[in-house]
Amino acid sequence: CFKAAKEHNIPEDLNKILENKVMETVADLYYINVSVVEMTCLDGADREGIVSKSVSSHSDLIPGVYEGGLKVWECTFDLIDYFAEAEIQFTDKTVLDLGCGAGLLGIVALRGKAEKVHFQDYNSTVIDEITLPNAVANCINGGNRMGSRESRKTSKPPLKRPKKAERLPNLLTKCRFFSGEWSEVTQLLLSSNKPFSKYDIILTSETIYNPDYYSALHDTLAQLLHKNGRVYLASKVHYFGVGGGIYLFEKFIEERNVFSTSIVKIIDKGLQRCIMEMAFKDA
Repeated sequence: CFKAAKEHNIPEDLNKILENKVMETVADLYYINVSVVEMTCLDGADREGIVSKSVSSHSDLIPGVYEGGLKVWECTFDLIDYFAEAEIQFTDKTVLDLGCGAGLLGIVALRGKAEKVHFQDYNSTVIDEITLPNAVANCINGGNRMGSRESRKTSKPPLKRPKKAERLPNLLTKCRFFSGEWSEVTQLLLSSNKPFSKYDIILTSETIYNPDYYSALHDTLAQLLHKNGRVYLASKVHYFGVGGGIYLFEKFIEERNVFSTSIVKIIDKGLQRCIMEMAFKDA
């Protein structure tokens, strides 16, 4: 199933984006309760039909149809923790949250004073129903620069109603939102008449579960990363059932000979997970 690229404009009425949404907090970040979204999607808010397909197939992934963006995967929190530990600086950087799902990585970059943050997900429903509302809620409600895993345990109770938005918050003016497959979004960005500068930082979490996508991911990173830029990628060591994993991807990258990679953190709790940093070899 071919997914053309589309840019999603931020609606003028921000309160409408947050209508019927139930907010929760995690690591000082607001995010939409997904089960409530799933119910509204089953009532017709999901033009792609990904929720009904996901429910009927009992699957978080349907290759080429639905790529998991309704769920916040655990490696996202590994990467957020790593930003704090490694003191990753986002100030004045242009950032892409690739395969963004809930968009939490990009929101952390936004709070870290990034100059621009772009969000991309395969599914347009995910951008409209999850990513955009999450970005709006965090921009309206502000909050600390970034949280750590500890603060998740004592997070505030869910908020039924975020603050009313009177105007477009400054943070939101730094954001753009895209859906579609990686190669298509890349072409849209590079051929757009809007000014485009390559990304200083590309963030991506749990996007290497399927080896069939490695070539497209590699080419997207190669085309969109600034020559001195960095990629931070979080992944499980192995994805059972789909076959991908960090070492398979590392081998793929080595064979292409464009990027250097280093595993900067290994997390041993539960299923083993890793964080990889990538840069151009000639950088």
